[in-house]
Amino acid sequence: MRRTALVTGGTRGLGKAISIALQKAGHQVVAVYHTNTDAAKIFSETTSIPVFQWNVGDFEACRIGVSQVEHDFGSVDILISNAGITSDAVLHRMNHEQWWTVINTNLGSMFNMSRHVIEGMRERGFGRIINISSVNGEKGQLGQSNYAAAKAGILGFTKALALESARKNITVNAIAPGYCDTDMVSAVTPEILQNIISSIPVGRLGSPGDIARMVAFLAAEDAGFVTGATFDVNGGQYMN
Repeated sequence: MRRTALVTGGTRGLGKAISIALQKAGHQVVAVYHTNTDAAKIFSETTSIPVFQWNVGDFEACRIGVSQVEHDFGSVDILISNAGITSDAVLHRMNHEQWWTVINTNLGSMFNMSRHVIEGMRERGFGRIINISSVNGEKGQLGQSNYAAAKAGILGFTKALALESARKNITVNAIAPGYCDTDMVSAVTPEILQNIISSIPVGRLGSPGDIARMVAFLAAEDAGFVTGATFDVNGGQYMN
C-alpha cells in the first residue's frame, strides 16, 4: 500500500539512500533538509522527491513543516528520523553550544518529529517510526560525549514509544549503523579512516544502501510484529 513517508536529513548520505529505497517501495516520499540547499535541489531534480527545509531541532518549525507536508501529500504514516550532526571535542574542551546543538538536533528531533505525527497515526491505527541511532551510541566514542549521549538516548526513546504505541498498530524501531561511506566519514584523515576499517570484521565501510534496505523492511506493512528493537548494521564492529 502506498503511504506518505517523511525522511529527515533525507537529501544526502544515509538519508538520500533511505528516501530512494522508500520511493522504490512505492511510497510517496518527502525529504527534509536544513542547510545544504544546493544538494537538496540536485537531489529533488534527480529523484523527483519533494524537499522541505526546516530545523528538526526546533519544535515549532517541525509543527509547521509536518502540517505543510500533510496538507500537500496526505497524512504521514512513515517517519524516518535520520537527521544528525557532529560537533566533536573531548568533554573537558567541549563548550555549552557544542553539547546542546548536538543534543537538540540528534535527540530533541526525535520528540519534535514524532510528537507531530503520533496522534494522527494513533487515530488511523497505523504507523511506522524508524529512528537512526549509531554504533557510537552503543559503545561510546572518544571525543563524542554529546553525540554518543544523543544516539544512546534514541534507543530508550524508541523502546518507550514502542510500548505506548503497539496496541495502535504503530511500530517504533531503531537502527544503529556502523561507519558507512558517507561525507561525514570520508571527511576524516586517511590514517583515521584506515583505523576505522581495520576495526570492522567484514573489512569495509557500510554502504548507505545497507541501512536503506533495513529501513525499507521495517517500514513495510508486513513488519508489524517487529517493534521496540534496535538493529545493529555495523559489519560486526560491535556485537550487542
